Amino acid sequence: QVRLVESGGGLVQAGDSLRLSCAASERTFKSMGWFRQAPGKEREFVAAISWSGDNTDYADSVKGRFTISRDNSKSSVYLQMNSLKPEDTAVYYCAATGSVGSVWYVTTRRYEYNYWGQGTQVTVSS
Repeated sequence: QVRLVESGGGLVQAGDSLRLSCAASERTFKSMGWFRQAPGKEREFVAAISWSGDNTDYADSVKGRFTISRDNSKSSVYLQMNSLKPEDTAVYYCAATGSVGSVWYVTTRRYEYNYWGQGTQVTVSS
């Protein structure tokens, strides 16, 4: 059974940092990403990374503050979040596209992600 399990969320103050982790049951997932959903809003793309790690993509709202990385030997993907803002408050979801495709492929499109974790809450107070 495919599983994605997030961890690392919490309550922090504006300007603080957090590191989210996602442990996957598969090492061969190609594009993996992070999405987030704030109350009353649509789930939105945050960051994504190819299997090779060479290609990444970020939402404009997090560029320069968030960094996505992965360790395929541990079947894990990470999201380092610095300079957090109250508007970053949301449930953060880890997602994976699947095992088929190029190792360099990365996508921001939500519909291409077939597997999702349960989410981890990040709350940033002002």
